[in-house]
Amino acid sequence: MAGNMLTTAASAPAHPHSARAHSDRPSLTQSRAARELGLRRSEFELAVLLGRIRTVPDEAGGRRRVAVEEIERVRAAEGFPDSVRQQIRVVGTTEGAELMGISSTRFTKLARLGLVVPVKFYLNRYRAVVWLYLAQDLQQFAEDPANAPLLSGRVATALRDQLAEGVDLRARNWRGRHTGFHLRGTEDTWERAAIVASLLDPVQVAELVPDPYECSYLNRLRPRAPGHGAPDSPAAQLTERTMTADDPDEILWVRANLSLALAEAREDRPAPRPTSGGGIPVPRSPQHGASPACEALGGLPDAKQSRGLLRWMRRKHAAGT
Repeated sequence: MAGNMLTTAASAPAHPHSARAHSDRPSLTQSRAARELGLRRSEFELAVLLGRIRTVPDEAGGRRRVAVEEIERVRAAEGFPDSVRQQIRVVGTTEGAELMGISSTRFTKLARLGLVVPVKFYLNRYRAVVWLYLAQDLQQFAEDPANAPLLSGRVATALRDQLAEGVDLRARNWRGRHTGFHLRGTEDTWERAAIVASLLDPVQVAELVPDPYECSYLNRLRPRAPGHGAPDSPAAQLTERTMTADDPDEILWVRANLSLALAEAREDRPAPRPTSGGGIPVPRSPQHGASPACEALGGLPDAKQSRGLLRWMRRKHAAGT
């Protein structure tokens, strides 16, 4: 995850997922669109992230929708629905190794080194993270002559040294890839800031975004997390840790990108604020609920109390509560 996250996403080819809606274009909810296309929810969501299925904004402000003409376009593709499923086919370590003609052990080494990047994950019954890879990515990697030395023979000394030191870039690279998908899917400055903020724990977000109105707005706009377990369950907590930057270099990089994103968002427009007196409203996302930091900031009327709360949260965080 090198370079500027926002610049990288902005300089990429226009993502079809960012198409604008027209008031006279009939559209369906994403769940209805998935049923119309005969795709499972997980298949449909991955197809949207990869740009295989285009979505349009909901004029009512809800979750993005799918135009009827997009459903017709996908259905009209040659080989539908198998062609769509082939484009979004994911495999685990064993099947991925078979596709590349290497052992599972070597495959895992390549993944830990960040040479092959997962596209999604799930938790098994032992609550261990299982990484999944796009089959097309692995086939392209194996077919590239430049990668031949990585697929056979002794692993280079520099790479062996990294493995011996315990390097494992799978979670970090998944976060970078997943964030890139979402950033290319929107041009809204506050939504882009929320996408970046979702990589940090609530304490760090509150530290960078002391304004509780902005904090709650970011929380409302953050992308939906993979559904692993009920809220606050061990599975949900593990998912949250997997989605949160944990390496010091990665955290610094994300914080810098969030600062840039916030500057762009504030220049674009202010975060929503109440028009009359009363406590600070903390809007809840229908998918997430408010993050602990934003939720706690909800009733604080001034910056002095906000700073006191932040000190309290830091003490709790340091104590591991």
